Amino acid sequence: MQINTPFFKERAHDAMEDKNLQRALGNLKAGFPEKRAIAVSRMPEFEELRNQGRDLKNHVMENLDLYLEQFEAKVIENGGHVHWARTSEDANKIILDICKQENAKTVTKGKSMVTEEIGLNDYLEQNGVQPVETDLGEYILQLRGDHPSHIIAPAIHLNLDDVAEAFHEHHKRPKSDDPAVLMQEAREVLRDKFVAADVGITGANFCVAETGSTIIVTNEGNGDLTQTLPKTHIVVTSIEKVVPTLEDMTLFLRLLARSATGQEFTVYNTLSSGPRREGDQDGPENFHVVLVDNGRSEMVGTELQDMLRCIRCSACMNHCPVYGAVGGHSYGWVYPGPMGSVLTPQMIGIEKGGMLPNASTFCGKCESVCPVKIPLPKLMRHWREDEFEKHLSPKAVRYGIAGWAFLAKRPVLYKTYTRMATWFMKRWAGKKGKIEKMPLAGGWTDWRDMPAPQGKTFMQSWKEQQKAGEQP
Repeated sequence: MQINTPFFKERAHDAMEDKNLQRALGNLKAGFPEKRAIAVSRMPEFEELRNQGRDLKNHVMENLDLYLEQFEAKVIENGGHVHWARTSEDANKIILDICKQENAKTVTKGKSMVTEEIGLNDYLEQNGVQPVETDLGEYILQLRGDHPSHIIAPAIHLNLDDVAEAFHEHHKRPKSDDPAVLMQEAREVLRDKFVAADVGITGANFCVAETGSTIIVTNEGNGDLTQTLPKTHIVVTSIEKVVPTLEDMTLFLRLLARSATGQEFTVYNTLSSGPRREGDQDGPENFHVVLVDNGRSEMVGTELQDMLRCIRCSACMNHCPVYGAVGGHSYGWVYPGPMGSVLTPQMIGIEKGGMLPNASTFCGKCESVCPVKIPLPKLMRHWREDEFEKHLSPKAVRYGIAGWAFLAKRPVLYKTYTRMATWFMKRWAGKKGKIEKMPLAGGWTDWRDMPAPQGKTFMQSWKEQQKAGEQP
């Protein structure tokens, strides 16, 4: 996937002008947050589960090497193979080599953000292997030559008429805007793909060290067909997905479904524990797990380690006012929203990804709904500081901060300036109580009105309160 993060502002501007996109994003605002709130209200112990999930993830990160080695040993004991990939290039080459060993011409794929991260589809196509996305949202995007804009609802930026047009163009069937008809059409087309595939590729929501198992959670069942029908099953996942035991896994499943879609539990929760054994009625003959690092191990032991707790539920972006206004594609790479604003600079560099941690109001909603309590605003602030220290911030930002620092170190000047600025903004606002246009603040006032200052400055109010407190 092409990296367009440096053009966040331009892409966000276009997104806010796109009426079809805004209509689609309206469905997000009215959907996931409300369903999550209802699901959480039905579980009195949800807050305690969040604490347990946070603590367990912290424990895993402190012992990551131990649990990964235990997981590898169990996979091998079960008859599978584990491959370690430090980079995207390593991962792609490993997967292609396995496909070549099986003389694979087509592979079916379940939804996997890690395969988006490493650019697997393009790589396979360039090397003569045709990947077929089987998740309905991902399949629609593949037909359109598009990319996901959300990590659990990849086609959330599309409307029903977009889907109908894509199916009509590629399936050569009568155009329909009936969701049931479109769903049946997708089933019929994909059924042959499932049967013909030489290799099936899935991601993994979690990897269980105790048993060497991987699990995928879906609502469509396509993942089951992807990993059981082909001769070879390849799991592509990242190193932080490991958990110690099956019991630990169930803790995260309870957090994940409620945080992601507002469900008590996802429809399909499918464990894979190696290739087909004697007596099994179905399953692959070969089982491979590709563990992708891609910069994650460099986060262990640093301030960014908290980000490795992420279970990819999308709650942060579902509640983010910025994501809700501009959509996922504005972020310009695989991971959008608050979690992407932290993870992307780590993977592609702050030089390219610096726009993203600045695309936040720091309202704190993302942290308040995160099922494992990741301090996302704090981590975005880390990247802002890193960007500033490397002199990568825009000149206007640097000069603005330098000017503020100059005044802040000189209390008399600071008080004088704030009084003057307050008076000026009141006069500018007039009787409307709002500022519609203001020099040097066009980034705000072009899109919304700025509330006019009311009353006295903070320092004036503080001084009065201190005086009042000193009186007998």
